[in-house]
Amino acid sequence: MRKVDTILGNAKLYAVDDSFKLAEAMAIESGRVVAVGAEAEISASFEAREYIDAGGRPVYPGFIDPHSHFLSRGLLGIKADLFNCSCWSEAVGRLGAHDERLRRPWVEGRGWDQNLWACKGFPSKLALDALFPGKPVIATRVDGHAAVVNSAALALAGIDASTRIEGGEIELAEGEPTGLLLDAAADRVLSFMPPRTREERVAALKRAQADCFAVGLTSVSEAGIAREEADLICGLQASGELSIRVYAMLMPTDTDMRSLVAGGPRVTDRFSMRSLKLIADGALGSRGALLLEPYSDEPGNKGIRVDSPRKMADSCEAAYEAGFQVNTHCIGDASARETLELYSRFLAPGNDLRWRIEHAQTVHPSDIPRFGELSVIPSIQTTHATSDMRWAKERLGPRLSYAFSYRKLMLQNGWIANGSDFPIEGVDPLRGFYAAVFRKDDAGEPEGGFQVDEALTRDEALRAMTSWAAKANFEEGIKGSLEAGKLADFVILDRDIMAAPEDELRAARVIRTYVSGRLVYERK
Repeated sequence: MRKVDTILGNAKLYAVDDSFKLAEAMAIESGRVVAVGAEAEISASFEAREYIDAGGRPVYPGFIDPHSHFLSRGLLGIKADLFNCSCWSEAVGRLGAHDERLRRPWVEGRGWDQNLWACKGFPSKLALDALFPGKPVIATRVDGHAAVVNSAALALAGIDASTRIEGGEIELAEGEPTGLLLDAAADRVLSFMPPRTREERVAALKRAQADCFAVGLTSVSEAGIAREEADLICGLQASGELSIRVYAMLMPTDTDMRSLVAGGPRVTDRFSMRSLKLIADGALGSRGALLLEPYSDEPGNKGIRVDSPRKMADSCEAAYEAGFQVNTHCIGDASARETLELYSRFLAPGNDLRWRIEHAQTVHPSDIPRFGELSVIPSIQTTHATSDMRWAKERLGPRLSYAFSYRKLMLQNGWIANGSDFPIEGVDPLRGFYAAVFRKDDAGEPEGGFQVDEALTRDEALRAMTSWAAKANFEEGIKGSLEAGKLADFVILDRDIMAAPEDELRAARVIRTYVSGRLVYERK
């Protein structure tokens, strides 16, 4: 009998391999899977120092989020929580209470969404100026593409009625900034904030890791990261302070582009940096998504082009030459079309470069086949459809009929990656699984589902957050399925999401999470 570190047994184990194998047990040695099979077969072939009894529960490969904002999730701990505010005055009150507790140089908050309010108009700086007359404040919208700041923050950033910022918008009323800033204009204010200390960033990364392990995420993609942050994550992984696996998309500043081309991809079992993150447009909720025709609820506005065409073209060329993947944020149908056209300069039919379009929320029907023709991977978030469905028609009108077309997109290449975009959405991947299969929100609404012809099957939804998510990151050789030679990252749930009735599925919870065969989370 071969000696191994661990045997997991008494399980209903979904290997999520090519044949979608079901097994009962698994042998693990040195953090990797040695064998998967029947209980009798594994116990007859292997002797282990540790036995993990799954208690008859279902076991899945560790979940992978192919599009998230890992550090931003952790940094919520030092910001006012503005999620699910019922109105702007409630958000301002939360900012005031937060400032009373922490007393930091800037007041920060995130999460407000005017689409949830009775009056759906965007807020202004007036209430912030009244409460914080001399202290800079920035309150970021849920999507991260808009913010309201007060007069003190505008002054520090040098923003007035004459300011013009490429890739952003400064809202004016009666010739003066209202405090509402979109995309690059909000980034201008953020650049004047004191930099995060190393201690703050380390604490944030550890908070985010704990949140991820609690919902079964063993790998995340950091969708937009600076080189300094990438180095910090690598250092914490090397010291053992972080054990979650991170796929980093590098934001292409000029400095990073030069070092990227010179250094090439950086890949280990725990960290991978072989992709660039570009931002073609803004977000639908803040009317920054770039559309072919004007917004139905704001004639004359087609959205915002964030990264310039020149920057995007230069970045794609540098990435292509350096062997890097390109992952471009596209919400609107115009940004998707323009990005596909740009990609076509570099992507020959049948390529395996796996350049991605992140979100792909609104894609004109005539452009959907181009995903298959160019082998472009749609990296989607199914919870965006169920979060936006109640107000998206106001923005898009009849174009809603071809928004959130996840099944059509999946069929172009035969696979798709599904993440969360946390902290814009919640961190739990099971929400995305439920939204993918039933096209409903957390409350089980609407009855019958939203555009249910675009739903995924349970098999497809599970692959989209395991094996296909790994493939989107060029990591299918080491993770995403439980097969011999791959990393022993796995999760045990309290019920089988592949068979549970819909109502029970919404209540599914993680019991234990393992990374490299080591327990990293156990539900109390």
